[in-house]
Parts: sequence; structure tokens; C-alpha cells
Amino acid sequence: MPVAFDYKKEYKEFYMPKSKPTILTVPRMNYIAVSGKGDPNVENGEYKQSIGLLYGIAFTIKMCKLGDHRIEGYFDYVVPPLEGFWKQDSIVSGIDYSRKEDLEFISVIRLPDFVTKAEFDWAVAEAERKKKTDFSKVRFLTVDEGLCVQCMHIGSYDGEPKTVELMHKYAAENGYKPDLNETRLHHEIYLSDPRKCAPERLKTVIRHPIK
Repeated sequence: MPVAFDYKKEYKEFYMPKSKPTILTVPRMNYIAVSGKGDPNVENGEYKQSIGLLYGIAFTIKMCKLGDHRIEGYFDYVVPPLEGFWKQDSIVSGIDYSRKEDLEFISVIRLPDFVTKAEFDWAVAEAERKKKTDFSKVRFLTVDEGLCVQCMHIGSYDGEPKTVELMHKYAAENGYKPDLNETRLHHEIYLSDPRKCAPERLKTVIRHPIK
């Protein structure tokens, strides 16, 4: 039986970095995206609602091979991990973790390259038809991150500033500086399920744009 394509395994440089900073160029990628604002820990808040919407579309696309709709170039794959782009009001140089209520986010799940905007629109309509849910907040998003510094952070989300500090120090040592702005954002990729993993063992890829 063929093994499903797994982005984490096939593109380890983007999803499985070492626990020390590295510099890389991230190519253009397409995502399922939902934007919102607020503390991500709030039960039934905008952030947690966004996750349900993302997976509703992600699995509609993945399971289309079992229905009447066929996507050209489709191959079996593991749904990529949940990711998030974050900023805070006008603060684009970093995140103040003591003010989570002011966080703005774009929650995303990567789309396989064979999913066009037209196929994405089909999936949204199909999910709304089958699940009787409003998916109007979901959009097709293309991001070209370019040159970045990234690192695997192991531990609680509140402990991320230490890892970010190491990343910025490494970037400076190699002749770069952070380039966070309104379009180039703090980026996290979640490799652990916080509902099933102890905080000190959480694995999160942290990525910052540099120049």
C-alpha cells in the first residue's frame, strides 16, 4: 500500500529544524487561512474557532478522492500541521506575551500545490453544503516569506522569547537583522497537540523574516 506524502518528512528544512537557529529561504506557498484577534487560550474564542474552520476545508480537500469531484494532479497526503502568523497592534518587532488579548493572527494550513483557487472555492462550497456551517471567514492565501531565520522551540509558548532572542542574535552574527513588518510576520508551526502533550515537551517551529 502506498505511503501518503508527508510534508514534514519530505521538507524537513521547513518543518523539522534543529534546536539551534538556521537561516533559509522559504518559497512561495498557498494556504487555507482564517484571520482574527484575541487571546488564543480563550475557550470558544476566535482563534479556536478558526482551527475548526481550517480543518473543515483541509479534510474536504483531502477526502475528495472518495467523492464525485476529482482534482487534477491529486495525490494522497498527510494534512500538513497547523501554523500561525502573528502580530500585535502596531508592534511588529516582536510579541508581548503578557498582552495576549491584543494578538492578531492568521491561522493557516498549507495547501498541496495541486490545489488551485478554483479547487479551493469548490472545497469551501462543498464543506458548507455537507457540514451546514458558515465558512465565509476562510480564504485562499499565498505567502512568499523569502529569507528567514528559524529554530525549533521546545517548551511552553510563553517561553518563546528566549528562543526568539537566540534567533535574532544568530541573525546578527551572520550579518542580518529582523525584518518584521505589516506583511512579514512572526510565524509559528505547531508540531505538537497541546491537548495531548506536556507544556515542557511542546515542539514549535518559530520563524522570523530577516534582511
